Amino acid sequence: MRWRTMLTVAAVLAVAASACGGDDDGAAATTSGDAATSTTAATATNADTCGIDNLELVTPGTLTVATGEPAFPPWVLDDDPAGGEGFEAAVVYAVANAMGFSDDQVTWIRTDFNEAIAPGPKDFDFNIQQYSISDERDEVVDFSDGYYTVKQALVAFADSPVAAATTVGDLAEFRLGAQIGTTSLDYIEDVIQPTTPASVYDTNADAKSAIDAQQVDALVFDLPTAFFITAVEMPDTAIVGQFETPGEAAEELGMLFADGNPLVECVNVALAAATDDGTLAALEEQYLANGGDIPTITP
Repeated sequence: MRWRTMLTVAAVLAVAASACGGDDDGAAATTSGDAATSTTAATATNADTCGIDNLELVTPGTLTVATGEPAFPPWVLDDDPAGGEGFEAAVVYAVANAMGFSDDQVTWIRTDFNEAIAPGPKDFDFNIQQYSISDERDEVVDFSDGYYTVKQALVAFADSPVAAATTVGDLAEFRLGAQIGTTSLDYIEDVIQPTTPASVYDTNADAKSAIDAQQVDALVFDLPTAFFITAVEMPDTAIVGQFETPGEAAEELGMLFADGNPLVECVNVALAAATDDGTLAALEEQYLANGGDIPTITP
């Protein structure tokens, strides 16, 4: 059973209804596991600003969600977001269900990572493909609250000299690469600052081809992606280490919206419900927690 079905219980629907519409009496009357009360809560949600009939959607009555082309594990399994498997795919259905959408009321489209960040109208209600929330991006698009706190990690072949690195300074002389437009690339350029400019790739697939061809010594990915690449796609590689987050603010992933989209508020209500009832933590454990002690590459 998909984890997203956890959010069909009435307690979650009641949280969504009360937080968006302020209907405290309806929320108090809801009891977990009561299918009839679940239906009542979902109906009540439609009467407030977060009800499906009142949402400003690209297609009325349908939640249109964008992701990458292709979409990679562990975020989306088998490049099939509609299957609901993979962390981000499952999170979308959990949020959609909490908002009152059924699974068949969710439609997926594909977008380029960088084009989606550009200013202007969008052909999706929100986009989910590991977008880190940043002040720079927030000037032209809007973000939901964070659904995952992420760290960056360094991947190299296990027998490479770079595998012995324990500090950021140890990486200065190596050739490093990452996907364009990502915080992984930002980390190379702003924090590691190698003597050789970072190699930039259109996709993670291109980056993996580059290290396989020994055009770079190591690549920087978010930690869950690094886990999957080293365990499944390139088992001859290893995670050299994870990096400390510079500054005080942790890096969070958020769903991306057109600037000024009022849907953000209602999605945040659903995310809060999924956090409070433990669904996000369960999905993170299922898809992203790969175990093992990963060393930290210190500043």
